[in-house]
Amino acid sequence: MSRRAFRASILHFLQDPSELPHARARESYAYFEDGLLVVENGLVSDVGDYAEHAPQLGDTPVVDYRGKLLVPGFIDCHVHYPQTGMIGSYGEELLSWLDTYTYPAERAFADPEHARTVADLFLSELLRNGTTTALVFASVHACSAEALFERALALNMRLITGKVLMDRNAPDYLTDTPQSAYTESKRLIEQWHGRGRLGYAVTPRFAGSSSPEQLRVAKRLLDEHPSCWLHTHVAENRSEVAWIEQLYASECAPGTSYLGVYEHFGLLTQRSVFAHGVQLADDDFELVAKRRSAIAFCPTSNLFLGSGLFRYRKAKEVDIKLGLATDVGGGTSFSQLQSLNEAYKIVKLQGDKLSALEAFFLATLGSAEALELDGKIGSFRDGNEADFVVLDPQATPLLRFRMENTRDLEERLFVFMTLGDDRAIEATYVAGERVHARA
Repeated sequence: MSRRAFRASILHFLQDPSELPHARARESYAYFEDGLLVVENGLVSDVGDYAEHAPQLGDTPVVDYRGKLLVPGFIDCHVHYPQTGMIGSYGEELLSWLDTYTYPAERAFADPEHARTVADLFLSELLRNGTTTALVFASVHACSAEALFERALALNMRLITGKVLMDRNAPDYLTDTPQSAYTESKRLIEQWHGRGRLGYAVTPRFAGSSSPEQLRVAKRLLDEHPSCWLHTHVAENRSEVAWIEQLYASECAPGTSYLGVYEHFGLLTQRSVFAHGVQLADDDFELVAKRRSAIAFCPTSNLFLGSGLFRYRKAKEVDIKLGLATDVGGGTSFSQLQSLNEAYKIVKLQGDKLSALEAFFLATLGSAEALELDGKIGSFRDGNEADFVVLDPQATPLLRFRMENTRDLEERLFVFMTLGDDRAIEATYVAGERVHARA
């Protein structure tokens, strides 16, 4: 039996802080100033105060991170690994950005060796930024998903991906067909879904790039493999919304919204994750909540591409499952600390505030709930997988100076999410094993 313990300040969430009055926010999390996390065979076996639990350690080795903050690993609910090489591309909105930068970059993923090279870099960047689980877009090429699965399996990461389905309104070199989409996806599901800590997502890029026939194929795959996820985009950009509603006008009932197109094809399920949702109407929000689907909130991408301000508080009011996402390469950082930085600003621009407690819940347990994985990751409940990140409050001179002037835990968390980035990540652990250490 493999057993180790980790000593540090330790924080994890028990429920959504936004569900409680601010005066009772302390009930939403467990915090141990001098804490101990015990890991056996990659799973959490105990967490609590060091003084209380240390006498039961016996000869268990203890990794000492005193002065650091240990939290569950960050979860990225929407990111594109083929876009790693085009992050920070200049000056376009969504649809022209796809044509100008995205599609040419994804063409190279027909080459399995290129896919493996980028997969290595991509996973390294996730781990360097404290992200231990991700829901990931591959490209239309089956080998791109295979490369990412292979690398994630070797790291024992919890990772979900799938080949993209895209049979129209894209360059010929990136399109498949409904039949090839079904055949290749089914083969990948049978080979990879449930292997190690891997999962498969049926992945139509968006309604504009899949024909009605292909969306029916996506539904067929989900019906045949109900433990798989559905991962796609919705209502990111106003011109995109108008185009797709016109594109499906003859297929769907009059007045059907962009989200309603997915509903028409039976794709709103409890395991569906829709990226963005910036332009969703009120009744669309209510439909997402009714179907228990999830939205991936992509702050840095929505600002960078000028897509708009996601109505975070509206989503919370109707009880939508929300996850946090970088959306690299539309997003501009692999760091979920930086995602939270931009999320705060988006909410503030709408006359509201995103508390630091809500923010760290969103990056951990909230995102686990969005992926229907909160029984495995996102908190330090007994038996959960021991994925965690060690945050260093003295990682930079400015961070250290600012932390010396904080009053409480919530203010320290807020400083981490406004001044922190990959430099604040002391170490990242996957299933109790260190997979990144800051040089």
